[in-house]
Amino acid sequence: MKPIVVIGFLGTQLDSGQGTGRWEKWRPTVALTQREELVVARLELLYTERHLALAERVKADIATVSPETQVNLVPLPIADPWDFGEVYTRLFDWARAYPFDTEREQYWAHITTGTHVAQICLFLLTESRTLPGVLAQTSPPKRQRPGQPGEVALIDLDLSRYDAIAQRFAAEQRDAVAFLKRGIATRNARFNALIDEIERVAVRSRAPILLAGPTGAGKSHLARRMFELKKSRHQIAGDFVEVNCATLRGDGAASTLFGHRKGAFTGAAAERAGLLRTAHEGVLFLDEIGELGLDEQAMLLKAIEEKRFYPMGADREVESDFQLIAGTNRDLRGEVAAGRFREDLFARINLWTYALPGLAERPEDIEPNIDHLLALHAQENRSAVRFNAEARAAYLRFAQNPGEAPWSGNFRDLAASVTRLATLAEGGRITEPLVQAEIARLRWLWKHADGGPGGSADGDIDLAALLGAEAEAALDLFDRLQLQGVLRVCRGARSLSDAGRRLFQASRLQRSVVNDADRLRKYLGRFGLSWEQVRG
Repeated sequence: MKPIVVIGFLGTQLDSGQGTGRWEKWRPTVALTQREELVVARLELLYTERHLALAERVKADIATVSPETQVNLVPLPIADPWDFGEVYTRLFDWARAYPFDTEREQYWAHITTGTHVAQICLFLLTESRTLPGVLAQTSPPKRQRPGQPGEVALIDLDLSRYDAIAQRFAAEQRDAVAFLKRGIATRNARFNALIDEIERVAVRSRAPILLAGPTGAGKSHLARRMFELKKSRHQIAGDFVEVNCATLRGDGAASTLFGHRKGAFTGAAAERAGLLRTAHEGVLFLDEIGELGLDEQAMLLKAIEEKRFYPMGADREVESDFQLIAGTNRDLRGEVAAGRFREDLFARINLWTYALPGLAERPEDIEPNIDHLLALHAQENRSAVRFNAEARAAYLRFAQNPGEAPWSGNFRDLAASVTRLATLAEGGRITEPLVQAEIARLRWLWKHADGGPGGSADGDIDLAALLGAEAEAALDLFDRLQLQGVLRVCRGARSLSDAGRRLFQASRLQRSVVNDADRLRKYLGRFGLSWEQVRG
C-alpha cells in the first residue's frame, strides 16, 4: 500500500487540551495516528498563526504515540477563518504549489477539524482534483475510553454526481481553456467554441479524441496541451508519446507501435517495447492515423478496446492503458467508403471528433498570430522586432485576402514568413519594401505548390481535354473563365472539402448549413465533371 499523507486543519477546540487529562479526550488529529491497522507517513497540519502553540503541542503528542509519522506544521495567513473567499484562495494556492506524487503516495483530506468553511474548501479542492486524494471523516468511539482512536471513513468523490458544485469552478475552467489556447492566438468565434468543448472533454473523458484538419492547423500542438492539462490535474501519470503514422511502413509500422520479440523478423536483434506500451497511463498521439495499414488498424482497435495486444512474434499479450488522440488531414469517412480505413476503428475513435479550421478559414486570427510569433522571436533572440504602420497594413491586406493568400501550409507558412521578416528587419523595424519582397516570395511559393500536372496556378486549364471539344466550344467566355478559376483552386487543394472551403470562404459564415464540398460537387456536375476527373 502506498504511504498515507494526511492533509487537515488543526482543530482549535477538538484538538485542544491541557495536562495529562488531554489523553482522556478524543482528539481527531492525534487519533488518526493512533490506529494500529494503519500508519500515517506524513501529516500536513494546517493552522492559523495565532494557534502555533497548540499546533506544536499536537505535533509533540503525535511524536509520542506515532514516532514514524512526520508532522509538517503549515501556517496559513488567514485573518477570518469564516471568510469563504479568503480560506479557499489560501488553500488553493497552497495545493497548487504542493509537490503531489500520486504514483508513490496516497492523500487523505481530513475534514473533521477546522471551521465548516475550511471543511467545504477541502471538499471542493478534492472534488476538482486540485487536491488528488480522498476525503477522510473521523468520529469518536461509541464508548469513550482513553486511547481509543474512534472511527474513520474514506469518501472517494465521483465527480459526475456533483454537477451543481462543479458550476463553482467557472474561473478554473477559464484557466484551463486559456491553458489549451496558449500559443493559439484566436479571435475566431467558432474556434473559441471548439476549444471550450475540447477543454471539458479533455478533463472529463478518457475516450479517444480525433482531431481533423489540414497539415499545419495545430493538431499536434493541441494534443500536447490536452496532455499537459490532464497531467496538471493528476489525471494521468504517464508520458506524451507522439508518432506520425505517415512515417511507418511494413514490419516497421507494427514493430514501432506494438513492439516485437527478439528474432520476430529479420533485423529484430533485440526486444522492443513499442510506443503503445511506452504510453502506458499517458497519452498516445497518432498523427495522420489514416496512413496506417489495415493490419495495424485491426491491432490498434483491439488495443483501444481491450487495453492489451500481441507484440510481433509474441505468444502472450501485454497490457497498456493509454488514452488515444488521433490526428488526420484526410476525410476518414471517404477512406472508410473506399475500403482504406476500417469502419469499426473509425466508429471507435469518432466519439469526440473536432475539425480544426485552417488559417485561410480564420483570417481574423492572422493578426494576433503575427503578434504572437513576433513575441516568440523576441524571447528567443532577445531583441524586439516590429512592423511600421504602412508595412503592417500592406502585409495584412495580402494575408487576409483568401483570393491572394491560400496559406496552403497554414501556420507553418505564417511562422516561416514572420521569421523571414524578423530576421531581415534592420534595426528591429519591418518596412514596406521588406513586406513587398516577402509577398512576392509567398506568391512564388504558392504558385509552384498549387500548380498541378494539368497546368500552373497562372496558366489556363485545358478544358477541351476535360469536357470534350464540342462541349468546350459551346462555353460562353464568362463560364470558361469561371470554370478555369475553379479548376485551378481544385488542383491546388488537398481534398474536395478543402477546395470548397477556399472557394466559398466569404459566404459560408452567412449560411446556417455549411456543406462546401456538396456545393462544389454540384457546380462541377453542371459541366459533367467529377472530383476524380478534375484531380486526375
